[in-house]
Amino acid sequence: MQKSKNVLAILAVITAGLVVMAFSIPQDQKKAGPWEVPAKYEKMENPYKDDASIAKVGKMLWSKHCKSCHGNMGLGDGPKAAQLETFPGDFSTAEFQGQSDGAIYYKSFVGRDEMPSFEKKITDEEDQWAIVNYMRTMNK
Repeated sequence: MQKSKNVLAILAVITAGLVVMAFSIPQDQKKAGPWEVPAKYEKMENPYKDDASIAKVGKMLWSKHCKSCHGNMGLGDGPKAAQLETFPGDFSTAEFQGQSDGAIYYKSFVGRDEMPSFEKKITDEEDQWAIVNYMRTMNK
């Protein structure tokens, strides 16, 4: 009797582990193609670049609007990431961090494809730049 309970417990743990893995590992996600960022945004200056306190606001807004897909630290591992057709990106990479603030601003608020526009959800310009500043803290 005890052996059968142990076997059932082991099978339950293995099954639960497989279910978790199936939903947490991105299946067949493709890498997003290059973005075409208009010159206006590419050259846009961040008016809050040197304001360290604004990143704290950015972290709060990130948790509310971005974390579900992009993950806590911008690694593309949020709980909704596996449901996307394209990998949401790793913001800690040198490639991402090498972009201009304006390019990050454009991609974050105008959006495309599975990346929704946040222009109407986050309307305050300072809040928008706060998220950009917070994303700058995600470097490796």
